[in-house]
Amino acid sequence: MCGISGICRLDHKDIIDLNVLREMTDLVKHRGPDDEGYILIDPVTGQAESYSGKESTSGIRGKYPLLDKAQSQALGMGFRRLSILDLSESGHQPMHDPELNLTITFNGEIYNHPELRQELIGLGYRFLSSSDTEVILKAYACWGESCVSHFIGMWAFALWDAPLQKLFLSRDRYGIKPLYYALHEDTLYWGSELKQFMPTPVDKSLNTPMLWRSMKINSLLVYDDQTFWDKIKMLKPSHNLSISHGNLTLSKYYELDLESFESSTLCLDDATQKYREMFLDSLKLHLRSDVEIGASLSGGMDSSAIVCSARNLSGAGMQTFSSFYTDDPAMDEREWIKLIVNQTDSRPQFISPTADDAAAWLETVTYYNDIPTRTGYASQWAVNKLAHASGIKVMLSGQGSDELFAGYRHAAYRYFADQLRSFNTAKLARELPAYFKGNRLSDNLSRSLKILLSTALPESGLYKLEFERLRFEPFNRPFIATAKAQADAPILDKIRDIPVSRLANFLYNMLNTTSIQTLLHLEDRMSGANSVESRVPFLDHRLVDFSFSLPSSFKIKPPMHKYIHRQAMKEIVPKEIYARKDKGIFSSPFYSIWMKGALRPLFEETIASTAFRQRGIWNLPLIHNQWKSYLRGNSKQAEMLFNVIALETWFRIYQDKPLQGWYQ
Repeated sequence: MCGISGICRLDHKDIIDLNVLREMTDLVKHRGPDDEGYILIDPVTGQAESYSGKESTSGIRGKYPLLDKAQSQALGMGFRRLSILDLSESGHQPMHDPELNLTITFNGEIYNHPELRQELIGLGYRFLSSSDTEVILKAYACWGESCVSHFIGMWAFALWDAPLQKLFLSRDRYGIKPLYYALHEDTLYWGSELKQFMPTPVDKSLNTPMLWRSMKINSLLVYDDQTFWDKIKMLKPSHNLSISHGNLTLSKYYELDLESFESSTLCLDDATQKYREMFLDSLKLHLRSDVEIGASLSGGMDSSAIVCSARNLSGAGMQTFSSFYTDDPAMDEREWIKLIVNQTDSRPQFISPTADDAAAWLETVTYYNDIPTRTGYASQWAVNKLAHASGIKVMLSGQGSDELFAGYRHAAYRYFADQLRSFNTAKLARELPAYFKGNRLSDNLSRSLKILLSTALPESGLYKLEFERLRFEPFNRPFIATAKAQADAPILDKIRDIPVSRLANFLYNMLNTTSIQTLLHLEDRMSGANSVESRVPFLDHRLVDFSFSLPSSFKIKPPMHKYIHRQAMKEIVPKEIYARKDKGIFSSPFYSIWMKGALRPLFEETIASTAFRQRGIWNLPLIHNQWKSYLRGNSKQAEMLFNVIALETWFRIYQDKPLQGWYQ
């Protein structure tokens, strides 16, 4: 976890504003409190000069002069470091290789860097550090832009190639590490977080279609290359951006092979063994670190598989961090967590956030999140805050497993839709009873309707239905008219209908367009704000490719989801965890308890405030009516009511007085 920033004049003639570069870098010091560095480059001559900052290490301050107004160039990079690999000053960034005349700032981890280092040494390259940053430089020198195809890991980096006068930016395959950019008057700005663009002269006009979309469907807080600001773009996962001689080019270097979907000829036992081997290899790579690694731990299969497997690989337990809530039994997983702790000799730490904590954290979380938050923030913030206080810099997380192995309940609707569409009545007759068993009649009727809808409608149609029907419309007519007028494409145009099974189509969109992109954003910001790096072993691209090659029957065996994952971990996790069917969600009791109780004053003060009423975008009567209905016991629109408060909080921090009071 680090923070990068940069400014480049595309014409190479004028100079950049160093005050802006420093502010951009300061705004991500939470991502890298261990060191600070800058480099200024003359794009024409290739001359590069390194500088220190006020929070650089003593050794770096002694080696490089302090950046001040006396310097000037057309290209500058800033960096904040969280030291995880090669803790020495040889890992300092921006890293410049004078022999190759290449310069880089890099956020992330290249987990296979030792293997790549040996390969590159064999090809004649010399190394001066043990950092993965230097491996990227040498790999680029050897393979050019295609170097990224050699990497196993997560990354966002900016690299200046002086011999070619080319700026090269890249982001990892699934967007685990963030990277944003904006063009303004022949100047390119880039950074790790959206807040870094607030001090820049980039146009801050809002992207109203993005606001509208993200409010109606929670999983679309992150969407394609769009952000909440119209002119600030996200470099999409698995994409490169290069600028050479004033020309900007975007290219995609990786995508899933649709021809390989569900094409595996392996039997279940062989596929299970192969998956287990691949998962353990991914985890082994993710355990590479020069600092202690911890893990977030719930009572579910994913975090349990990580902690138990890590124990087997390393021979020692690790620190684990878990949240729980006694006021909602469905969100108290301690009974299950203790099974894992006892089996692995882990050193557990627990935290139980309160409604008062959630209220006190809301503005802080919104600031660090860059976009409106969702209710899971209380748990995520508490766990990462606790990890930081315990001296942990790296945390393992189970994100990604649900998207690969059909862990969400909506996956079952697509699974059964595939049986209906193929007229597989025998399988339906055998598996539907197991899926319905033990549920209330009303729940099974609802599930049946959703199966029928999944059969009749394509994936894009299901999302359109959710957008139009699931939640009430919180915005007024003028706002909606503006959003429609400003949209240059249908509001859900990136949801793809591909020629594969309904289940594979669902998981493909979850990985590329919907769920995982938003979840990774929240994961990155909540960990980064607490100077913690989150690692996600399930998103090793080799594992992802393999998972999509598997048939649906390996992923869902009613009533069990993630069947092959369970089978692979059957002898690794406690048997009680393997057999669980009632796993709760990683969230907090906002809807069930807090919004009606301790947080009620916060909500009512917000929607009654002058700022809220004068915002000019809200459908005030409908919001008030829905709030009253919620207080009377109707919780169907509780999620949208929270979304309203979350967006209003975001407006106050990022629009009314941008970042005032949040940084100096």
